[in-house]
Amino acid sequence: MDLQIDDFYRDAAAGLLILYQAFPRKIALYVGDLIGHEEPDEFGLPSKRHQGCLGALIWLAEEGYLRFESTIHFQALDQATLTEKAFMRLTRSVPDALACHESLPSSVRRVQSTLAHQLREALREGDSEGLAKLTRQLFDSSLAEHR
Repeated sequence: MDLQIDDFYRDAAAGLLILYQAFPRKIALYVGDLIGHEEPDEFGLPSKRHQGCLGALIWLAEEGYLRFESTIHFQALDQATLTEKAFMRLTRSVPDALACHESLPSSVRRVQSTLAHQLREALREGDSEGLAKLTRQLFDSSLAEHR
């Protein structure tokens, strides 16, 4: 099993959700806020887990999901914010998410059916399979083009 891919899904979702919570403000996005404190190796370099998380955040920027001005050493992305692409994908409705909430007011259903809400729930529940599925939906450009 490719555990680094599960970590990538978790890190990407958590990073984007932190930026979503702050949107449209620019913030410093710290790796430690996503994965907790990781001890550096014997040479003082960040752990592989820490490097993987930072790599996921930089990949998100390279793929157009977030912007940032600079890195703060190996610790954070400074002045980070979502791009329009990420904002639009996080706010789109997840298929089948509305059906189970029919009795709720429309404004609540709208929020609870968003990809952002569904990702947040999967992270909170520790649902790695659900998180993987939702994160792949986030990255699926064919879904974004048809909505």
